[in-house]
Amino acid sequence: MIRTPLINVMTAAVLKAGRALKRDFGEVSMLQVQRKGPGDFVSLADKRSEEILFEELSRVRPGYSFIMEEGGKVEGSDQSHTWHVDPLDGTTNFLHGIPQFAVSVGLERDGQIVAGVIYNPANDELYVAEKGQGAYQNNQRLRVSGRTDLYDAVIGCGIPAIGKNGHPQFLKELGAVMAKTAGLRRAGAASLDMAYVAAGRLDAYWERGVKSWDVAAGIVLVREAGGFVTDLRGSDQFIARGELVAGNETIQADILKLVKDTA
Repeated sequence: MIRTPLINVMTAAVLKAGRALKRDFGEVSMLQVQRKGPGDFVSLADKRSEEILFEELSRVRPGYSFIMEEGGKVEGSDQSHTWHVDPLDGTTNFLHGIPQFAVSVGLERDGQIVAGVIYNPANDELYVAEKGQGAYQNNQRLRVSGRTDLYDAVIGCGIPAIGKNGHPQFLKELGAVMAKTAGLRRAGAASLDMAYVAAGRLDAYWERGVKSWDVAAGIVLVREAGGFVTDLRGSDQFIARGELVAGNETIQADILKLVKDTA
Protein backbone atom coordinates (compact mmCIF):
# COMPACT_ATOMS: atom_id res chain seq x y z
CA MET A 1 0.00 0.00 0.00
CA ILE A 2 1.17 3.55 -0.70
CA ARG A 3 1.89 5.52 2.48
CA THR A 4 2.76 8.96 1.10
CA PRO A 5 1.34 12.02 2.89
CA LEU A 6 -0.93 12.78 -0.07
CA ILE A 7 -2.44 9.30 -0.21
CA ASN A 8 -2.85 9.26 3.56
CA VAL A 9 -4.82 12.51 3.38
CA MET A 10 -7.02 11.29 0.52
CA THR A 11 -7.61 7.88 2.06
CA ALA A 12 -8.66 9.31 5.42
CA ALA A 13 -11.22 11.60 3.78
CA VAL A 14 -12.62 8.89 1.50
CA LEU A 15 -12.92 6.33 4.30
CA LYS A 16 -14.77 8.83 6.51
CA ALA A 17 -17.23 9.59 3.71
CA GLY A 18 -17.54 5.87 3.00
CA ARG A 19 -18.50 5.10 6.58
CA ALA A 20 -21.39 7.56 6.31
CA LEU A 21 -22.52 5.99 3.04
CA LYS A 22 -22.38 2.52 4.54
CA ARG A 23 -24.72 3.60 7.34
CA ASP A 24 -27.11 5.17 4.82
CA PHE A 25 -26.95 2.10 2.58
CA GLY A 26 -28.24 0.04 5.48
CA GLU A 27 -31.26 2.33 5.69
CA VAL A 28 -31.68 3.08 2.00
CA SER A 29 -35.46 2.70 2.06
CA MET A 30 -35.67 5.57 4.56
CA LEU A 31 -33.61 8.05 2.56
CA GLN A 32 -35.26 11.20 1.28
CA VAL A 33 -34.73 11.23 -2.47
CA GLN A 34 -35.42 13.89 -5.04
CA ARG A 35 -35.06 13.71 -8.82
CA LYS A 36 -32.52 15.86 -10.62
CA GLY A 37 -33.79 14.53 -13.95
CA PRO A 38 -34.86 11.32 -15.66
CA GLY A 39 -32.74 8.45 -14.44
CA ASP A 40 -30.48 10.80 -12.46
CA PHE A 41 -31.01 10.90 -8.70
CA VAL A 42 -29.54 12.75 -5.78
CA SER A 43 -30.07 11.75 -2.19
CA LEU A 44 -29.17 13.03 1.21
CA ALA A 45 -26.40 10.43 1.17
CA ASP A 46 -24.69 12.19 -1.78
CA LYS A 47 -24.81 15.51 -0.02
CA ARG A 48 -23.55 14.20 3.30
CA SER A 49 -20.67 12.39 1.64
CA GLU A 50 -19.67 15.46 -0.37
CA GLU A 51 -19.77 17.69 2.70
CA ILE A 52 -17.43 15.31 4.52
CA LEU A 53 -14.99 15.19 1.61
CA PHE A 54 -15.01 18.96 1.15
CA GLU A 55 -14.45 19.63 4.85
CA GLU A 56 -11.72 17.02 5.30
CA LEU A 57 -9.76 17.85 2.15
CA SER A 58 -10.06 21.61 2.71
CA ARG A 59 -8.79 21.24 6.25
CA VAL A 60 -5.61 19.38 5.31
CA ARG A 61 -4.96 21.03 1.93
CA PRO A 62 -6.31 24.58 2.28
CA GLY A 63 -6.50 26.56 -0.93
CA TYR A 64 -6.95 23.65 -3.33
CA SER A 65 -9.81 24.02 -5.82
CA PHE A 66 -12.68 21.54 -6.14
CA ILE A 67 -14.78 20.17 -8.98
CA MET A 68 -17.63 18.23 -7.38
CA GLU A 69 -20.61 16.35 -8.78
CA GLU A 70 -23.15 18.03 -6.52
CA GLY A 71 -21.44 21.26 -5.48
CA GLY A 72 -19.89 22.23 -8.80
CA LYS A 73 -16.65 24.16 -9.03
CA VAL A 74 -15.10 25.90 -6.03
CA GLU A 75 -12.09 28.07 -6.84
CA GLY A 76 -9.25 27.99 -4.34
CA SER A 77 -6.25 30.24 -3.87
CA ASP A 78 -3.93 27.47 -5.11
CA GLN A 79 -4.32 27.49 -8.90
CA SER A 80 -2.10 24.43 -9.39
CA HIS A 81 -4.24 21.85 -7.57
CA THR A 82 -7.83 20.71 -8.09
CA TRP A 83 -9.73 17.90 -6.38
CA HIS A 84 -12.20 16.00 -8.61
CA VAL A 85 -14.81 14.60 -6.22
CA ASP A 86 -17.61 12.10 -6.75
CA PRO A 87 -19.21 11.56 -3.33
CA LEU A 88 -21.41 8.69 -4.51
CA ASP A 89 -20.68 7.13 -7.88
CA GLY A 90 -23.42 4.67 -8.71
CA THR A 91 -26.28 6.53 -7.04
CA THR A 92 -28.95 4.52 -8.83
CA ASN A 93 -27.32 1.25 -7.69
CA PHE A 94 -27.19 2.63 -4.14
CA LEU A 95 -30.85 3.59 -4.12
CA HIS A 96 -31.84 0.14 -5.37
CA GLY A 97 -29.78 -1.68 -2.75
CA ILE A 98 -27.16 -2.88 -5.25
CA PRO A 99 -23.73 -2.91 -3.56
CA GLN A 100 -21.85 -1.47 -6.55
CA PHE A 101 -21.10 2.15 -5.65
CA ALA A 102 -18.09 4.15 -4.58
CA VAL A 103 -16.54 7.33 -3.28
CA SER A 104 -13.99 8.65 -5.76
CA VAL A 105 -11.41 11.44 -5.40
CA GLY A 106 -8.74 12.39 -7.92
CA LEU A 107 -6.13 15.13 -7.63
CA GLU A 108 -5.13 17.22 -10.61
CA ARG A 109 -1.82 19.06 -10.46
CA ASP A 110 -0.91 21.52 -13.21
CA GLY A 111 -3.27 19.85 -15.65
CA GLN A 112 -2.32 16.24 -14.88
CA ILE A 113 -4.15 13.72 -12.70
CA VAL A 114 -1.49 12.61 -10.22
CA ALA A 115 -3.36 10.66 -7.53
CA GLY A 116 -6.62 8.82 -7.05
CA VAL A 117 -8.54 6.97 -4.35
CA ILE A 118 -11.71 4.91 -4.95
CA TYR A 119 -13.58 3.15 -2.14
CA ASN A 120 -16.56 0.81 -2.21
CA PRO A 121 -17.95 0.81 1.35
CA ALA A 122 -20.22 -2.16 0.63
CA ASN A 123 -17.31 -4.62 0.30
CA ASP A 124 -14.52 -2.54 1.88
CA GLU A 125 -12.43 -2.48 -1.30
CA LEU A 126 -10.04 0.47 -1.34
CA TYR A 127 -8.12 1.38 -4.50
CA VAL A 128 -5.27 3.89 -4.40
CA ALA A 129 -2.72 5.16 -6.90
CA GLU A 130 -0.20 7.97 -7.11
CA LYS A 131 1.90 8.89 -10.11
CA GLY A 132 5.17 6.98 -9.95
CA GLN A 133 4.08 4.96 -6.89
CA GLY A 134 1.97 2.19 -8.45
CA ALA A 135 -1.65 1.18 -7.91
CA TYR A 136 -3.06 -0.96 -5.11
CA GLN A 137 -6.26 -2.61 -3.94
CA ASN A 138 -6.02 -2.68 -0.15
CA ASN A 139 -2.50 -4.15 0.22
CA GLN A 140 -2.28 -5.88 -3.17
CA ARG A 141 -0.32 -4.38 -6.06
CA LEU A 142 -2.47 -4.07 -9.17
CA ARG A 143 -1.65 -4.94 -12.78
CA VAL A 144 -3.94 -4.74 -15.79
CA SER A 145 -4.85 -8.04 -17.40
CA GLY A 146 -2.43 -9.83 -19.68
CA ARG A 147 -5.01 -10.99 -22.22
CA THR A 148 -4.28 -10.12 -25.81
CA ASP A 149 -7.12 -11.81 -27.72
CA LEU A 150 -10.42 -9.94 -27.98
CA TYR A 151 -12.33 -13.23 -28.05
CA ASP A 152 -11.12 -13.90 -24.48
CA ALA A 153 -11.77 -10.36 -23.24
CA VAL A 154 -14.54 -9.08 -20.96
CA ILE A 155 -15.26 -5.41 -21.57
CA GLY A 156 -16.96 -2.84 -19.37
CA CYS A 157 -19.11 -0.08 -20.79
CA GLY A 158 -21.48 2.72 -19.90
CA ILE A 159 -24.96 3.04 -21.37
CA PRO A 160 -26.53 6.48 -21.94
CA ALA A 161 -29.28 7.04 -19.38
CA ILE A 162 -32.84 7.95 -20.22
CA GLY A 163 -33.02 11.57 -21.32
CA LYS A 164 -29.42 11.58 -22.55
CA ASN A 165 -28.21 11.75 -26.13
CA GLY A 166 -26.15 9.07 -27.81
CA HIS A 167 -28.33 5.95 -27.81
CA PRO A 168 -28.08 5.29 -31.58
CA GLN A 169 -24.30 5.66 -31.53
CA PHE A 170 -23.97 3.45 -28.46
CA LEU A 171 -26.03 0.71 -30.08
CA LYS A 172 -23.63 0.72 -33.04
CA GLU A 173 -20.65 0.50 -30.71
CA LEU A 174 -22.33 -2.23 -28.68
CA GLY A 175 -22.93 -4.34 -31.75
CA ALA A 176 -19.34 -3.98 -32.91
CA VAL A 177 -17.78 -4.83 -29.54
CA MET A 178 -20.28 -7.57 -28.68
CA ALA A 179 -19.48 -9.44 -31.91
CA LYS A 180 -15.75 -9.63 -31.15
CA THR A 181 -15.45 -10.21 -27.39
CA ALA A 182 -16.22 -12.78 -24.71
CA GLY A 183 -18.75 -10.52 -23.04
CA LEU A 184 -19.77 -7.02 -21.94
CA ARG A 185 -20.59 -5.70 -18.49
CA ARG A 186 -22.48 -2.56 -17.47
CA ALA A 187 -22.11 -2.26 -13.70
CA GLY A 188 -23.28 1.32 -13.22
CA ALA A 189 -20.30 2.99 -11.52
CA ALA A 190 -17.59 4.38 -13.79
CA SER A 191 -15.01 4.72 -11.04
CA LEU A 192 -15.28 1.03 -10.18
CA ASP A 193 -15.17 0.07 -13.87
CA MET A 194 -11.82 1.87 -14.06
CA ALA A 195 -10.65 0.22 -10.84
CA TYR A 196 -11.60 -3.18 -12.25
CA VAL A 197 -9.54 -2.49 -15.37
CA ALA A 198 -6.57 -1.65 -13.14
CA ALA A 199 -7.14 -4.88 -11.20
CA GLY A 200 -7.39 -7.02 -14.37
CA ARG A 201 -11.03 -7.93 -13.71
CA LEU A 202 -12.07 -6.13 -16.88
CA ASP A 203 -9.80 -6.15 -19.91
CA ALA A 204 -11.03 -2.75 -21.09
CA TYR A 205 -13.78 -0.21 -20.56
CA TRP A 206 -15.24 2.56 -22.70
CA GLU A 207 -17.87 5.22 -22.17
CA ARG A 208 -19.09 8.52 -23.55
CA GLY A 209 -20.60 11.32 -21.51
CA VAL A 210 -18.42 10.93 -18.42
CA LYS A 211 -17.44 13.81 -16.14
CA SER A 212 -14.05 14.43 -14.58
CA TRP A 213 -15.25 13.31 -11.14
CA ASP A 214 -16.37 9.97 -12.62
CA VAL A 215 -12.98 8.97 -13.96
CA ALA A 216 -10.18 11.18 -12.59
CA ALA A 217 -9.13 8.72 -9.89
CA GLY A 218 -9.51 5.77 -12.24
CA ILE A 219 -7.23 7.31 -14.87
CA VAL A 220 -4.20 7.29 -12.58
CA LEU A 221 -5.15 3.84 -11.26
CA VAL A 222 -5.16 2.33 -14.75
CA ARG A 223 -1.95 4.03 -15.80
CA GLU A 224 -0.10 3.07 -12.63
CA ALA A 225 -1.28 -0.53 -13.13
CA GLY A 226 0.38 -0.57 -16.55
CA GLY A 227 -2.67 0.28 -18.65
CA PHE A 228 -3.54 2.88 -21.25
CA VAL A 229 -6.24 5.55 -21.33
CA THR A 230 -7.24 7.68 -24.33
CA ASP A 231 -10.30 9.46 -25.60
CA LEU A 232 -12.30 7.88 -28.43
CA ARG A 233 -10.05 9.58 -30.98
CA GLY A 234 -6.91 8.11 -29.51
CA SER A 235 -5.64 11.31 -27.86
CA ASP A 236 -5.33 12.41 -24.24
CA GLN A 237 -8.31 14.81 -24.24
CA PHE A 238 -10.52 12.35 -22.35
CA ILE A 239 -11.58 14.77 -19.61
CA ALA A 240 -12.20 17.69 -21.97
CA ARG A 241 -14.22 15.49 -24.34
CA GLY A 242 -15.94 13.44 -21.62
CA GLU A 243 -15.12 10.09 -23.24
CA LEU A 244 -12.51 7.41 -22.81
CA VAL A 245 -11.24 3.92 -23.53
CA ALA A 246 -9.10 2.25 -20.85
CA GLY A 247 -7.42 -1.14 -20.84
CA ASN A 248 -4.20 -3.06 -21.30
CA GLU A 249 -2.07 -2.06 -24.26
CA THR A 250 -3.48 -4.58 -26.76
CA ILE A 251 -7.15 -4.72 -25.82
CA GLN A 252 -7.43 -0.95 -25.34
CA ALA A 253 -6.17 -0.41 -28.89
CA ASP A 254 -8.54 -3.04 -30.25
CA ILE A 255 -11.61 -1.59 -28.53
CA LEU A 256 -10.61 1.91 -29.61
CA LYS A 257 -10.49 0.78 -33.23
CA LEU A 258 -13.85 -1.02 -33.03
CA VAL A 259 -15.53 2.03 -31.52
CA LYS A 260 -13.89 4.50 -33.92
CA ASP A 261 -14.96 2.44 -36.91
CA THR A 262 -18.64 2.85 -35.96
CA ALA A 263 -18.51 6.66 -36.07
